[in-house]
Amino acid sequence: MSLDFLVPGAGQVVETAATDPSAGDTASQTGFCVEGANPAADFTLKLHRGEGMTLIAMNWRNGKPPRDFVGFAIEYQTPEDSRFWALTNRLTFPGVDAKADPDAHSTLHSPIQKFRWIHFPWKADLPGDYVYRVTPMFMDDQNHLSSGQSQVAAIQLRRETYPGEMNVGYTRGFVSSQAFVDHYEAFGPISTLLPASANAGLDFSPTHPKADEALAWMGFEARQNILDLLDAAIADGNAQVRMVAYDLNLPDVVSRLQTVGSRARVIIDNSGDHGKKGSAENKAADFLTKSNCVVKRQKMGGLQHMKVIVVDGPLVKKAVCGSTNFSWRGFYVQSNNAVVVEGAAAIQPFIDAFEDYWQNGTPETFGPTPPAAGFCPMGFSDVDAGVTFSPHTKDNAQLGKVIDDIQNHTTSSLFYSLAFLYQTPDMEKAIEAVSDRDDIFVYGLSDRRVGGIHLHLPDGNVPPVYPSQLEGDLPEPFKAEPTGGGGIRLHDKYAVIDFDKPTARVYLGSYNFSTAADLNNGENLVLIRDRRVATAYMIDALRTFDHYEFRVWESSEKKQAKKPLALQRPPKPGEKAWWEEDWSKPLKIRDRLLFA
Repeated sequence: MSLDFLVPGAGQVVETAATDPSAGDTASQTGFCVEGANPAADFTLKLHRGEGMTLIAMNWRNGKPPRDFVGFAIEYQTPEDSRFWALTNRLTFPGVDAKADPDAHSTLHSPIQKFRWIHFPWKADLPGDYVYRVTPMFMDDQNHLSSGQSQVAAIQLRRETYPGEMNVGYTRGFVSSQAFVDHYEAFGPISTLLPASANAGLDFSPTHPKADEALAWMGFEARQNILDLLDAAIADGNAQVRMVAYDLNLPDVVSRLQTVGSRARVIIDNSGDHGKKGSAENKAADFLTKSNCVVKRQKMGGLQHMKVIVVDGPLVKKAVCGSTNFSWRGFYVQSNNAVVVEGAAAIQPFIDAFEDYWQNGTPETFGPTPPAAGFCPMGFSDVDAGVTFSPHTKDNAQLGKVIDDIQNHTTSSLFYSLAFLYQTPDMEKAIEAVSDRDDIFVYGLSDRRVGGIHLHLPDGNVPPVYPSQLEGDLPEPFKAEPTGGGGIRLHDKYAVIDFDKPTARVYLGSYNFSTAADLNNGENLVLIRDRRVATAYMIDALRTFDHYEFRVWESSEKKQAKKPLALQRPPKPGEKAWWEEDWSKPLKIRDRLLFA
């Protein structure tokens, strides 16, 4: 049947302003979850809006797929295009000469053999509809492909999560993408893009011929959020800038602060290596002081671990927070997030906390007044969000409350991306308890192996994925991934609870969910109760988990075979179809049903 069965733009909005006040303005245009509306198609389609990305999820409508089903062709149309573009698949069918066939990797010829896929459109910030057309593909005994009836749905991926209130952004985490290797490493080594060490950061200039493009690609929306905010502070000549930085070795950030000059007050951590002679943080403090910025050094009880910039002016009232350090590695190597909040009410808690840090430098003297000791509301009209700042006292500590929420109030799903989880035993126990339940879907990542969280039953939740497990060469058509130097690859600190429920919520910030983060360090912890935001964080966790889970499996099990990976043709008698596990393994069944 024709791939043009439905007209572009068809689709049904599932979660919209009409049914869920967190979804945005007009129901037909701003749904963050949209379904295909072709009842004649053999499968269902659901699109979930991420930040610069789309989760595309499919499910067979009645029973199992036929044995000749070999996957899905996926095409998309941007708001500025009149034609559909086919997504590509790195895998092809056995025996296909991809070098001789320029269309071999098109999903029209090499369909996706999964029931969900995350797509990064090349231009994800355009206003208007992104239209996706998904088509089931079948193969006969002669290896000829044919298509079934398509599902088509349109979704908006607009730049801002909530225009005028909140914008969530992520780094790309370049080491988790074969696209980086394909597009940029061929033009020059990583050493031409990134400094050899953090302390060399302020003296480093990239020499890679595609540096501007590559760095923008690597830093993605988190980088854009942070640099745009500093540019706005420069443009608003009367804006006051307050900044708290843990790592500070990025010239793009420091030079902008130098331009702001006397309108900027900056607190820089001086714990550990940050306070030693020759550190980038010492250099940054010297540069900023000479540019008339007012600088203080501080480590609170252990670390001044915040990554916050507040701009308060007649034209701009915004703050950025999250896990992204103002460093080369924070922007361009690690998985991180950066959230911009806007409005006088939203930035006031950050201003109050900054002034308290500025005046008081230890846990004993830091003391935000209620409600800042707990979660202080940010005053948005469209999204329920609050922020709290550490160090807390034992009387107003937050860690136990967060752990209780995760362990005792998760009802559907938990997604987490937590650096240093191995150092947070109470959080680890809570996640282990939730992971042991067969009624909760759990996917998570940590930067280092966590001993207590493991797979108990064949149908149970999987253990966390650890990027540090990756090793050795990988089978074709995949390539080895760069590490970007020493240090961890995963730096996020967030947990997403029940993204698919009205009670959806996300905990995020600089806060590492540890006693030290709660009682000793300078930290921020944000709680957002909103399905649009929770869905975005879920997709970020999912795409990172999927990548590293596949890479770990690939490097361990398939590495020994040394055979190129390929798509599966229809099974012969006695063989299993590629999709059998999606209908036989309880975890995969839950996965398929949860998203599609």
